[in-house]
Parts: sequence; C-alpha cells; structure tokens
Amino acid sequence: MLSIKSISKAYAGRTLFSDVSIQINRRDRIGVVGPNGAGKSTLFSVILREITPDSGEIAFEKGSRVGFLPQESAPTGDESVLELACSFSPEFIAAAKRLGALGANSDEEPTESDYEVFEAAGGGGLIAKARQILNGLSFKDSDFERPAKELSGGWIMRVHLARLLVQEPDLLMLDEPTNHLDLHSLIWLQNYLQNYPGAILLISHDREFLNQLVRHILELENSRFTRYTGNYEQYLIQREANEVQWLAAYENQQKEIDRLMKFVERFRAKNTKATQAQSKLKQIERMEKIEAPIISRKRMRFSFPQPMRSGQRVIRLKDIVKTYDKLEVYKSLNLEIEKGKRIVLVGPNGAGKSTLLKILAGVLDFNSGERELGHNVRTGYFAQHRTETLQLNRTVLDEMLDSTATITEESVRTLLGCFLFSEDDVFKKVGVLSGGEKSRLAMAKLLLDPPNFLLLDEPTTHLDMASIDTLIEAISQYSGTLVFISHDVHFIRKTANSVIHVESGELRHFPGPYQYYLDKTEQDSSRSTEASFNKDTSIKRNQTKKKEDSKTRKRREAEARQALSKKRKDKKENINKLESKITKLETRQSEINALLEKPETYSSGGQASVLNRELMEIIDDLEKLNKEWSDVVDALNAIN
Repeated sequence: MLSIKSISKAYAGRTLFSDVSIQINRRDRIGVVGPNGAGKSTLFSVILREITPDSGEIAFEKGSRVGFLPQESAPTGDESVLELACSFSPEFIAAAKRLGALGANSDEEPTESDYEVFEAAGGGGLIAKARQILNGLSFKDSDFERPAKELSGGWIMRVHLARLLVQEPDLLMLDEPTNHLDLHSLIWLQNYLQNYPGAILLISHDREFLNQLVRHILELENSRFTRYTGNYEQYLIQREANEVQWLAAYENQQKEIDRLMKFVERFRAKNTKATQAQSKLKQIERMEKIEAPIISRKRMRFSFPQPMRSGQRVIRLKDIVKTYDKLEVYKSLNLEIEKGKRIVLVGPNGAGKSTLLKILAGVLDFNSGERELGHNVRTGYFAQHRTETLQLNRTVLDEMLDSTATITEESVRTLLGCFLFSEDDVFKKVGVLSGGEKSRLAMAKLLLDPPNFLLLDEPTTHLDMASIDTLIEAISQYSGTLVFISHDVHFIRKTANSVIHVESGELRHFPGPYQYYLDKTEQDSSRSTEASFNKDTSIKRNQTKKKEDSKTRKRREAEARQALSKKRKDKKENINKLESKITKLETRQSEINALLEKPETYSSGGQASVLNRELMEIIDDLEKLNKEWSDVVDALNAIN
C-alpha cells in the first residue's frame, strides 16, 4: 500500500534519518518509537508530502486514502460536533442538512441530487456510525448539536479523531492519539482499533496502548530505523538481545584486531616475518568493520528528597456537597484516606474525578460538608495545565534552584534531563516554553521538594517513555500518600495499590491494584449479564408455554441452535484457513523486507529483482485474502 524507498532527511546539518526503506501493507499495525526530537513526526510529514525528503521516494498504491491525526487540534468553523464528525465532504454535509439528517432542519428544500449524494456517502448509516464513535469517545447525545468551536482543544481533538474513524482511510496515521483521552475513552479506542479494516501507523508513548494494538515496532534512533516484529514488550526483549549480540560481535572483532596488530608490531621490523606482518595488516583492512554500539538509553537516576512524615489519617471528607450551577456532582461525599495509599481515580468522563481531586487538594470550594487534613499533612497538587506557579522571567534552571529543597545544581540538572531539559535548554526563559514544556517543568519542580500528600491529574501527558520511567521510579521511592488520575495503564499498573471508581456521584473502593479492579468489575459485569440473560429467558419461556408444548418447543430450539452452530462453525473454519494463509504471507513479506534492507542483497546477481517481484505478488495476494477475510467476518457477525 505504501512503499518508502531510500529516503533521507537532514535539518541544519543534523541527519534525522538516512537511506530509510519501509513497506507498509494493508492491515499492518506499526508503532513508531524513539526519543523526542529523533524525527518521528518528521517521518509523518514526509509521508504526508508536507516535507520533501533530501533523497528517496514515497509511493502509494493507486487509490489509497490517508488520514492523519496530529498532536495539536485543527481549527474548526461553525459546524456542530456531529457535522464535524460526519465531514465526509462539504456536499454530503449540505445535503444532510437539507434532508434534516443532522439535527435541526434546514430552511432549504432538498433536491433530487441531495438524496443521491447522501446515499452515495453512506447516508443514515454513516451518521449512525458517527454517533456510535462519538459516544465511545465520551460525547453525550446532547453534545452532538453543540458548536465544535466551543469545545476545549482536547475535545476538538476527539471530534477530529471521530471524523477519521468514520471516514476509515486505508492508512490511519496517529500522532500521540491518547494524550487527550480519559481512561474510559482510551480503552474504547483501543478495542475499536483492534478491528480497524485498514493499516495503522502510530506514534505513541503509551506502552499498554502499543502492547494491545501493534504487531510491529519501528524504532528511530541514531538516524536509523529498525523494524521489529511484535508489540512493545516483545520489541524491548528483541532490542536487548540484538544489542547484546552486537556488543559481543564488536568486542570479538576488536580482540581479533588487537591480536593481529600485536603480531604486526612485534614482527614488522624482522625480515623473516615482515611479509607475514604485512599480510596481517591487509587482513585487518579487508575486515568489514563493526561499528561500536551506541547505547543511549541508559536510565538516568535521581535521588528524590523524602517528605516529612504525616499522621496515619491523611484526610477526611464528610458529607461533601458540590454543585456547578444546577448540576449536582456530589450530594453526600464521604472519603477517608490513610498514610501510604496510592490511589488511582477511574470512571467515565464527567463523573467528577477532577472535582474530587481538587477538593482533596483544597483548591476547589464546596457547598457544604467538612474537609479535615490529618496531622502534619502538606498537600501538593499538579493539574494538567498548572503553570501559574512558574515565574516566566526566570530561566528553567533558576526556577528549579528556587526551592526549599537542599540540593546541588548537578542534581537539579540531572532531574531536568529526565524531563527532557538538557544542555542549553536549562537556560531558556520559562516564558518562551511551550505548554507541554511548562507542564514538565512544573512536574519536575514538584518532585524536587515533594509534599507528603501528592495529588496528580494526568501526570504523564507530554512525557516520553524515559521520562515516564523516571516518574514511576520517583513514586516508587516516595514515602508519602498519592492520589492521581491517569489514562496511562502502564503508569497505573506500576503505581497504584488501590482504585476508587467514581460514577454518578458515588465512590466504589477496590482495595487492590488495577488488575484486581479489572477482575472484580469483569466478574460483576458477568454476573449482571448472566442475571439479565436468565431473566429474559424466563420471560420468554412463560410467553411461549401456552402456545406450544414442551417437546415441540425443545425440538425447534435444538434444530435452530444446530443450524446456527453449523453456520458459525463453517464460517470460523474458513476464517481460520484465511488467517493461516495471511499469516504465512505476512511472515514471508517480513522476511523479504528484511532482505531488501541489507546492502548485500543488491550485489547478489539479480536477487533484489526476484525478491521485489515476489513481494509485489504477495501484496496482491494479501489484498485479496484480506478482502475475503473481511467479508467472511461480516457474515459471521450477521449470524451472531
């Protein structure tokens, strides 16, 4: 579907990537990883033809459609949320409005062509799909007719994401799509994309998201792309093994070179051995030198100061009432938190998680009730957009050094490095930093002198994986009490020892880690489903009991079950056969791609041409098989 051949790109004398060749096929799931500033977003810009590469070429399969979601929100006009999500084309939106399919009826009368345009684009099915996707991304039905321009940047991003999912481009390119999602929306998106019919190329710092979604990792580091098969965890294992092998090969070659050079130095001056010494020198020259491995991912370590000890009871909320105008968020909130707890707040968007966090932090007033801090408790609150405590006229380094914590400048610069402020970055004025940079600085400053009761709202946003690891390590050393909100499942798993589910003004406690919460809620869901099923079944039995006798009913039910079972079995067997064929072809495809990336392939008497012909045949076969697979799956779903 997309062929990238020998592309290179440099900026200001710095090479971002060189001689890169990548093949992306239909239904590929590829995660792009690498340090900040390595060139991941530049690669996306090159693919989208926003930037011209210094060399090489980009070729799309004829008719392929590409959809792109950037990190920053795109501008909106006067369209409603539903209109923006349904933006298949301006003609479709105009026709749908005149037909009254998008909410408020238009003053204009629909024409015959409106019906044609509407139906050709998918009509009511497309709008229904848009509604379903918006709901999955935590929009309420009441939001659909709301002007999109009234939304915050994060919510506008969700609408643009919905628009892409409705359009279903052949290649879906996503740059940090989870940054603006809550946990509920993230899990929905993760599940939705697992069945996406096209290819996905994804930049993300969310490990769990990558683990659940991708089947290949494309790593950009030190101007090189390396492709790995598997999800993120499998990539880490493969990368470590490759680095061990590379280092061993390099060290062995260096030992051999050293041995040969010692022979040369010892016998070069002796007439009887001069010829042999010269031969050894030529042997060294003929060697294909192995470059020294550059291991740039060494973890930075930082010793965080520990907060003063608090009493056993950190905070107590009693009969808290909180309303926003006519909206009642909490009518009788009661909560007590003890020392050492690490609690994650989860629940649907708008349930009151951030409100609860702000009440705990003491930064939000409430209508009535009591908030009582325990003995010696000092709170620290980090909001997603907390920058008001930063002095804009100071440098980053000066802002960090202006702290009550007793700490050396070297330690401060180490911490800043963990949060992506390195070298001359520490001398930048705070006022010129981006929103993300200010957020990271506020987080680093908070950790420099941590309180004993820490409250964090989406702390991993704008952090890369190395910085998230630093934060996880800091919290593992932290002896105080923590309450946080996060959509990063990896961070939650590593950090939380307790879960509070917030919904409809009620708190439900789960005294265990995140997996315990998942297990319990899944059990509850299963029991609820089973009870509902049993109830429905009982009602149906009572309704049909008068119409037909027991034997006839059972026979008919059994025959119907058998017929459906046979249909399902046949379809599943067909699916398994197709998946087996697809897997074999994809495996061979990966093998060929790996061979085509090796320079020696092009010096082996036409091997490259043979491999390219085979690759093209495989691509054609995969397209046919994937179409057949999709049709059979649709047929199976229709049976179910």
